[in-house]
Amino acid sequence: MKKLTAILLLSLPLAGCLGPNNALNSIRNWNAGVTEMDWANELIFLGLWFIPVYPFAFLADVVVFNTWEYWGGESPIKDPGPFPDTFNLK
Repeated sequence: MKKLTAILLLSLPLAGCLGPNNALNSIRNWNAGVTEMDWANELIFLGLWFIPVYPFAFLADVVVFNTWEYWGGESPIKDPGPFPDTFNLK
């Protein structure tokens, strides 16, 4: 029984609840534009994984916000837009 419970919990992110993941993308976009220094953004990124901001945002998207948008028609979190262009390829 414990194995079945563990398998079901671990398969939660693969459950097919496709959505825009606005909470996770908002944090990701914010992190990309915090500073002009890539190494500082990387340190912030790692810190947000260790705290764990990114996992909780993803879980909230999968369980709450994407479901809310599916059943209610509109997400409570605004679309953060595309990922900012952080590479200056000139």
